[in-house]
Amino acid sequence: MKNPIIVITGPTASGKTAVSFPLAKKFGGEIIAADSMTVYKGMDIGTDKPILNQKPLPDRQAGKAEIPWPSRGNGSGRRKDGNFIIHGIPHHLIDVLDPDEEFNVSIFKKMAEEKIAKIQKRGKIPFIVGGSTMYIDGLVYDYQIPAVEPDQKLRNRLEKQSNETLYKKLLKLDPDAEWTIDQNNKRRLVRALEVTLKSHTPFSKQKLKKEMLPNNVLYLAVEKNRETLYKKINSRVDVMFHKGFAEEVQKLFPKYDHNTAMQAAGYRQVIEFLEGKIKKEEAIEKTKQIHRNYAKRQLTWLRKNKDITWIKNTQEAEREIKNFLKN
Repeated sequence: MKNPIIVITGPTASGKTAVSFPLAKKFGGEIIAADSMTVYKGMDIGTDKPILNQKPLPDRQAGKAEIPWPSRGNGSGRRKDGNFIIHGIPHHLIDVLDPDEEFNVSIFKKMAEEKIAKIQKRGKIPFIVGGSTMYIDGLVYDYQIPAVEPDQKLRNRLEKQSNETLYKKLLKLDPDAEWTIDQNNKRRLVRALEVTLKSHTPFSKQKLKKEMLPNNVLYLAVEKNRETLYKKINSRVDVMFHKGFAEEVQKLFPKYDHNTAMQAAGYRQVIEFLEGKIKKEEAIEKTKQIHRNYAKRQLTWLRKNKDITWIKNTQEAEREIKNFLKN
């Protein structure tokens, strides 16, 4: 197989990150995070970043601009160029933007394509790992998304409206947005409406894509029983708050307004708690519900894609990758 690319996705809390580590190590891979939120600095606990508690790597080549990627070992830490080594595996597109910077499918696609080219030049296999399914599809199906410049006057007008009002307006103009846009995320709602209104075309219909998955891409998704998945989500949220999620948001909130990445699942609910609008217990329960709703949308999106190979564990994924690379 020439220039293979491996995708490992699945709903939140399905275990895709844990599955990806041994596979990337076994097959000589480097991981590109396909996540719309782990790209942001400081948003660590609430996005369950794999970099938590990682220390900077020692500069073993003092005076040189870059530390080489290790080919083996379990070292973890951050390189001088900002990328991460986690369990000995290079990770890309984590902690590269501030929470008030724009990030969308087009930006992810451009950044990921640049990383893929460099990884393949090193003779390694790019592993696209994450749960932002539209971002992944935008990359592997080569979405050609028309550029729509930000319209601040329109944004200001839309931002004054409630999430419920914005969501109803969007679904009226673009019914398919139900599976791709989180109604609790005002930032995304405003952008989707902005693009739809400015281009006079539904947001979900603007992604011109290849009809078939390229032969060099293996698209894997981790399958989990829904009841098990929801239990894992609930447990993960409890752990997040135990680790200091509320304190993380309290530190970030004064720096960034509500219409930045702080609209991410859970962050907005903690902000409501910090502002005294709801109790902490309610913030926790709301965060669990929002993550469960997100997982449901992810599953709906993934099950519509007939190119996906569903796997239950690392062993199944390993077999699929071996067979794929033989071609």
